[in-house]
Amino acid sequence: MNPKINDRIRLIGVAFDKGAGTPGVALGPAALRYAGIVERLEKIGYKVEDIGDLRNDDNLPKNDPELNLKNLNEVININEKLVKEVEGAIKDGAFPVVIGGDHSIAIGSINGAMSKSSNIGLIWFDAHGDINTHETSPSGNIHGMPMSALTGIGHPLLNNIGGPDRKLDPTKIALVGARDLDSGERKIFKEMGVTVFTMHEIDRYGIGKVTEEALKIVNNKTDGFYLSFDVDGVDPDLIQGTGTRVPGGLNYREANYFMEILSKDERLLGLDLVEVNPILDIRNTTAENAIIFLGSLMGEWLL
Repeated sequence: MNPKINDRIRLIGVAFDKGAGTPGVALGPAALRYAGIVERLEKIGYKVEDIGDLRNDDNLPKNDPELNLKNLNEVININEKLVKEVEGAIKDGAFPVVIGGDHSIAIGSINGAMSKSSNIGLIWFDAHGDINTHETSPSGNIHGMPMSALTGIGHPLLNNIGGPDRKLDPTKIALVGARDLDSGERKIFKEMGVTVFTMHEIDRYGIGKVTEEALKIVNNKTDGFYLSFDVDGVDPDLIQGTGTRVPGGLNYREANYFMEILSKDERLLGLDLVEVNPILDIRNTTAENAIIFLGSLMGEWLL
């Protein structure tokens, strides 16, 4: 992303943690602002409109205890709001930057990004697969299910957020950084044709080659691509403040280089930055590192 192409950013906070098993990521947007996300983007050359944080409505219906979908009504409510905000940003010609919040909010953000065309690619940066369904999920936590909703194989109430016609082609999705997949997810990925770049591929071929291959997948006859960046894709040595840490993730330079390569692609439509949990953090280091990675994506170069 380059401010010379589009210098308008709409920052959309989502103070929400009901999709996760561990509370605290609702404070992620505040942690990122405290770490200076607005100031950093402005320094690069962007005009930042920060709309504040989306929150759930009061007095939502009780959830069905028989469904393996924790806090379903809350997840639906927040994502329907987010769809409208991302749609509005794109309509106004602004680049949407969504800060969360747990990864279930990607259902709303990416559906919003499909407002002009559902023929988009998706780079999903994450230690986990996030393609469980209510039938395969060991926990029932919906932050492990957004990709299934976005591809239309999840519960109908999640699939229809944003409208029944907005569905991603799984062959145009690239998961980068995976190292913790449930057995049900492995089966789904193979059946649907999602490309998964695990840490094995990154170790073997290097993050540069993997990122270039991911871009080929998401740009193959699409109308652009979206980036959904879960901070737990980075190694826990750098990202302690997140709820589902998995050893062996990307190191500091790999994460920055990944973002630097993406920054050169003008087809990027928007992004999520999710799963920052300041309650689990030390001196807000996770938010500070997340903003460094964001800076690399948004065109912050030494020369």
